[in-house]
Amino acid sequence: MSAILQGAGAATALSPFNSIDSNKLVAPSRSSLSVRSKRYIVAGSDSKSFGSSLVARRSEPLIPNAVTTKADTAASSTSSKPGHELLLFEALQEGLEEEMDRDPHVCVMGEDVGHYGGSYKVTKGLADKFGDLRVLDTPICENAFTGMGIGAAMTGLRPVIEGMNMGFLLLAFNQISNNCGMLHYTSGGQFTIPVVIRGPGGVGRQLGAEHSQRLESYFQSIPGIQMVACSTPYNAKGLMKAAIRSENPVILFEHVLLYNLKESIPDEEYICNLEEAEMVRPGEHITILTYSRMRYHVMQAAKTLVNKGYDPEVIDIRSLKPFDLYTIGNSVKKTHRVLIVEECMRTGGIGASLTAAINENFHDYLDAPVMCLSSQDVPTPYAGTLEEWTVVQPAQIVTAVEQLCQ
Repeated sequence: MSAILQGAGAATALSPFNSIDSNKLVAPSRSSLSVRSKRYIVAGSDSKSFGSSLVARRSEPLIPNAVTTKADTAASSTSSKPGHELLLFEALQEGLEEEMDRDPHVCVMGEDVGHYGGSYKVTKGLADKFGDLRVLDTPICENAFTGMGIGAAMTGLRPVIEGMNMGFLLLAFNQISNNCGMLHYTSGGQFTIPVVIRGPGGVGRQLGAEHSQRLESYFQSIPGIQMVACSTPYNAKGLMKAAIRSENPVILFEHVLLYNLKESIPDEEYICNLEEAEMVRPGEHITILTYSRMRYHVMQAAKTLVNKGYDPEVIDIRSLKPFDLYTIGNSVKKTHRVLIVEECMRTGGIGASLTAAINENFHDYLDAPVMCLSSQDVPTPYAGTLEEWTVVQPAQIVTAVEQLCQ
């Protein structure tokens, strides 16, 4: 272990989150949306109030098998390449294993991450391959093992800290806020904290209020931390690898209901940009910004919208902090209407910060106020029917688009 503790990586601070000149953004053609010659990345500022929430959920029948003329699934960057099918949790495991093979400084710690393989089997088989020192089972004490991981990162390791449930990481909020996010700054650049904090979260199926937390809203206010949310096996693996290689602390949000999502991913190595959104479906009439599980609610609604004559552009923002305002801005300048769909709470959530950032940078390009659909500000009920009513449903999205496009 002493050999592993030698030397820390070069220090690289997070980019300052400044406002940008929206006039420098030019809406590209669809064929060039994935090509970037210049990047502008900024984090949203304080929350602002925006459009009232919609209550009509089942007023419009959905068309589940509608045929559309444009791609309505995940951006298929892997379709023409040889690959292999993996579930999302297997993609996370594969990315983690590859990075542990590549760099002996990468280690894993958390509750039951060892021979049990983690609560959702993301670390399955790693303890047998890498041993108990690099895949460390910890006591049930989030503040202790999170602090231990941050200290290990200060000495040169690259720990991946698993929260058995993201809600449990509230017990480690002091370590994440006062240590993880600030030590690079408060030490005058003497320390970097290349740590990844990851785990399952979001509204599952009758997991109760305590296990249905969406902590994005809590962590977004911590200076010095990056946040990303995976939504497909492809970007889950790519974001995991990129987060481990980053010199900054990264929180990777995984949704509990997406672990069994299957997709073919490339055999060759790849990583995803931690600060880049994904164009899921190009469109002309309205920009729909979403992430994580809500991506699939949006795509279900998009099928119905296309059959009603609408052409929505869907963007999975992926980077929750900082926002990729290059991609978002070019879309706004093309469609002039924005709908944000999130599972986060309405008050002080990611949608509130994103609304503020769009209004500050692209207000002159909007033909209608930014609308945000969020979860209701209530503890998530245990009863399945009530739980469903607290989260945005596809019918709500259809109604919101119709209102914005009037």
